[in-house]
Amino acid sequence: MKNVIGKWNQLSLVKQIMIGLLIGIILALTIPEIASPIVIFGSLFVGALKAIAPVLVLFLVMSAITQHKKGHQTNMKSIISFYLLGTFLASLLAVIVSFLFPVSLTLVEGAEGLSAPGGVVEVLQTLLLNIVANPVHAVMNANYIGILAWAILLGLALRNAADTTKTVVSNVSEAISKIVGWVIRFAPLGIMGLVFESISTNGLESLLSYGKLLAVLIGCMVFVALVVNPIIVFSALRQNPYPLVFKCVRESGMTAFFTRSSAANIPVNMRLCEELGLNKDRYSVSIPLGATINMAGAAVTISVLTLAAVHTLGIQVDLPTAIILSVLAAVSACGASGVAGGSLLLIPLACNLFGIPADIAMQVVGVGFIIGVLQDSFETALNSSTDVLFTATAEFKEWKQEGKEVTLNKVG
Repeated sequence: MKNVIGKWNQLSLVKQIMIGLLIGIILALTIPEIASPIVIFGSLFVGALKAIAPVLVLFLVMSAITQHKKGHQTNMKSIISFYLLGTFLASLLAVIVSFLFPVSLTLVEGAEGLSAPGGVVEVLQTLLLNIVANPVHAVMNANYIGILAWAILLGLALRNAADTTKTVVSNVSEAISKIVGWVIRFAPLGIMGLVFESISTNGLESLLSYGKLLAVLIGCMVFVALVVNPIIVFSALRQNPYPLVFKCVRESGMTAFFTRSSAANIPVNMRLCEELGLNKDRYSVSIPLGATINMAGAAVTISVLTLAAVHTLGIQVDLPTAIILSVLAAVSACGASGVAGGSLLLIPLACNLFGIPADIAMQVVGVGFIIGVLQDSFETALNSSTDVLFTATAEFKEWKQEGKEVTLNKVG
């Protein structure tokens, strides 16, 4: 047994996750009833990540700002620029693809009782109100905008505190980071439980009738991940971007795909940034911020499903309106975390641009829930892996400007 455990520990975490993934698939296809208790592993893993992530963000950001030295650049402007550019280009791509491959829907009910925001102003207002939320409620409800705001304020207030106080904050931050490492070691078991539950419960039969819609959605997201994002990275670093891109997709996107939660994936992304040798003061802020505003996958979902409704109803769309939709989807996606239900409930907002009635728009949301098994998985994987990708790109770019060697071929 010791030899087996020793050999298991010698494997990389990604290989361990792949083994867990394979076992989960085999069990779901062969003995789903007998193996059903392993579902608890997935629930425990996601629950543990969601529980530790808000506390991790609070103390990491607070510690980073408390220890920050005056005159030291944080490079946040560059990171935020990449986030916003990536989200807009994803939205624009989705609009173009939706015109090239128009999709019509068989509208269904399924979003009853849900209320969509009335407009972009309401989305942004919700986002701003989250900033001033009670700090205890922010941590309890995983309101990362509120957590970031309070962590920054507390960090600034403690800048002039005694060194012993700063040391305590730093030690707590390191202790929580260590706990995160322990939780992530259970990722293979967690992924095994999650994939087992997904296959044995949902199956893929119910998705076949929405094959073309899924092909457009997933195709856009994969194109953003493997073409658009690498172009952005190449334009910044002038090196082959794919070793970095594949590492982010493999080690961040894979866990995000199965957890389907950007919040749960924050600790995973933090660990990956540490592995890449990035500045902790920066990624401790940029990663939770990215989980809030870096929403390329959400922008794709909003654009594709909105234009599917447009094509279904035979509405003619001119070029200026299409561009406005791209901007609207990008802005709305950045505020998606401030709206219960995420990107799907922002579809009626975009539909309103074309005068589509609310009851029709909510039927489109119902379609979104039906295909959500795959749509949400790919969306979260794209969103979360891109957080690390752009954080690393911004810092590597600064390293090059400072004359340091940056070799992306060694990253993978």
